[in-house]
Amino acid sequence: EVQLQASGGGLVQAGGSLRLSCVASGFTFDDYAIGWFRQAPGKEREGVSCITMGDGNRYYVNSVKGRFTISSDNAKNTVYLQMNSLKPEDTGIYYCAAVEAEYGGSYTPEVYDYWGQGTQVTVSS
Repeated sequence: EVQLQASGGGLVQAGGSLRLSCVASGFTFDDYAIGWFRQAPGKEREGVSCITMGDGNRYYVNSVKGRFTISSDNAKNTVYLQMNSLKPEDTGIYYCAAVEAEYGGSYTPEVYDYWGQGTQVTVSS
């Protein structure tokens, strides 16, 4: 059974930091890419960052470049999203998702095969 478990969200003041974790199981980690998405109330789900597990390529949307860092621990089947200099507009539910590696770097939610349950991130001003 494929499972993605996201955790690490919370309430933080603007300028603060959080580290999200996504633990994956039930599929061959190296054959996939893991993406982080977020969804704010009343808005569509948007891609934030992605990492392809086999080659380690990393992708970021412009709004988080220089503030967020995606990384992985392949031995633990875990992907992290370090979020620094958080802004109120970063608020939302953050989801991790898995897609076959050839689609790594895509921010189209529909192409992703598996999704975690989401973790809430709230940044106060």
